[in-house]
Amino acid sequence: MNLTVDIKKSIGDFHMDVRFRSKASRIGILGASGCGKSMTLKAIAGIEIPDAGEIVINGQEFYHSGHKVNIRPQKRNIGYLFQNYALFPTMTVEKNIEAGLKGRKRERQKRVDEMIRVFRLDGFRDRLPGELSGGQQQRAALARIMAYEPDVILLDEPFSALDMSLKDRLQQELAEMLSDYRGIVILVSHSRDEIYRFSEDLIIMDRGSAVAFGNTKEIFANPGTKEAARLTGCGNISKIRRIDAHRIEAIDWGVEITLIREIPKNISYVGYRQHDFLPVWGERKENCVRLRIAGYAELPFEKKFYLTPENGESPQIPGDGGLCWFLLKEQWGMMKERGLPDYLQFQEEQLLLLS
Repeated sequence: MNLTVDIKKSIGDFHMDVRFRSKASRIGILGASGCGKSMTLKAIAGIEIPDAGEIVINGQEFYHSGHKVNIRPQKRNIGYLFQNYALFPTMTVEKNIEAGLKGRKRERQKRVDEMIRVFRLDGFRDRLPGELSGGQQQRAALARIMAYEPDVILLDEPFSALDMSLKDRLQQELAEMLSDYRGIVILVSHSRDEIYRFSEDLIIMDRGSAVAFGNTKEIFANPGTKEAARLTGCGNISKIRRIDAHRIEAIDWGVEITLIREIPKNISYVGYRQHDFLPVWGERKENCVRLRIAGYAELPFEKKFYLTPENGESPQIPGDGGLCWFLLKEQWGMMKERGLPDYLQFQEEQLLLLS
């Protein structure tokens, strides 16, 4: 597998400049609404034409402005699964699956029968899309795509309109249905959990640009930039002052942090995920912040504590200089026995140094 995307596209005041290369078969694109995720998919599919650049898949140029190449969408052999699945509403499941197939009727019917079996649609072949559940619609849409054996499948936020329990089940079903597919699958989502669960490589987009790219787990462990840290769920981010090679002042938190590793000179921010604090009772230890609670929220599976920084009396916004501690439900019993800690300690291995 080999995918190269290096494209520029401007629409009004929005400017997109996306560059990445991947050899993975499962790729995720993560970003907030309006950052250019779907436009990137549409450019790969040929629905949107970039202003300049190139799109190359497994050595074949699909678009290249310099070479004046722009293969029509119908010729790219790319399957596009839209958010609403885009099934033909007046056609049965069987006819929807057959819609993109060519060849003799007997060959088409054989392929339709195979897809109905693979995607567990027996008993639904004569139903209209409106008579299907969300999961059945997704399977029918994917069966239609897989029927003509595309080289690439594009998934544009396929779970965004579903409730949490159905979403989790369909994510697992989709992974199982695609387990034997040898082509490239690109999933666009604003959900960190979906992306982490699905993708080998990850592109993080922010305001039209790819701000991080690489192995998914490595990016979550070390996002590298403030924007990438925020989009991967880091809720505690502070500006820093580099004191020396091993000490920083987290300006917004009002604490000094000492590290064993050397601190690069280009670091401007420090990040810390909300679940990673180590509670400390009694005397203050190194790299601690005093637990001064400014706000509190209890959810079914975690408690959220919003803290007042040590250099101020008023709480700040988590993720924008403030501090937040998430206490998971399995830790509630210990807190009930011992009471809330006096301090929260930053663990060096969990500390994110960001540019």
